[in-house]
Amino acid sequence: MMIEAIILGIVQGLTEFLPVSSTAHLILIPEFLGWQGDISTLTYDIALHGGTLLALLVYFRKQWLSLLTAERPLLLNIVIATIPAGAAGILFKDAVSTTLRSSYVIAASLIAVGVVMLLAERNRPRRGFASIGTKDALAIGLAQAVALIPGVSRSGITISAGLFGGIEREASARFSFLLSMPVIAGATLLEGVHLLRNQADYDLSLFAAGFAASAVTGFITIKFLLWFFRRFSLRTFVYYRFALAGIIIISYLLQKSSA
Repeated sequence: MMIEAIILGIVQGLTEFLPVSSTAHLILIPEFLGWQGDISTLTYDIALHGGTLLALLVYFRKQWLSLLTAERPLLLNIVIATIPAGAAGILFKDAVSTTLRSSYVIAASLIAVGVVMLLAERNRPRRGFASIGTKDALAIGLAQAVALIPGVSRSGITISAGLFGGIEREASARFSFLLSMPVIAGATLLEGVHLLRNQADYDLSLFAAGFAASAVTGFITIKFLLWFFRRFSLRTFVYYRFALAGIIIISYLLQKSSA
């Protein structure tokens, strides 16, 4: 079980920032491989998100210090952009943790948002990070709220929203990563309280291993993606999304035909 916990931590560290949906992978991998127990719960998923939160805090530590001291307008924009996802998370928490954790919802989301990403790449953005204003923040924040649906991908939908608004890909990615911190922090805090209150029900060593793997992998992935998005488009990830959706659909059809 420890190996599986570390593998899922690495998967989270990669897919939280790659525009391919970390939630989808954390649901599908245990389901396809038959992994059971703590590592297939929403609480474990949130613990892994805590690892990527640590990666964000470490990587953007200078940026956050600047936000708190000199870049107050940008900090306000991040707060504004966080509100839609926070409200949606509270209102639809039960649906997100039950009904929407379906392979069919994931497949549909992978395809739909993949199309959105392709359309976003048709724009030729010219605006940099410093140009992001309140209207941009609100539009990107609304997009982030949609990412509660497994398969959507927070980074994929928010970067696409930035591209639609004329913001360059790397700048959109940077804002997306900064914007993810309050939402991940809120979810981690809520589930962390639940975990501490019910720690006897969980194997905390699995949580610690997954958390560490997620943090290390997440840090490396952030650094790589900010370099990648300065040079390359989202299309590679779109093709991956379509392929994964195809695998899910084929798997469903095979199960149906053998039933």
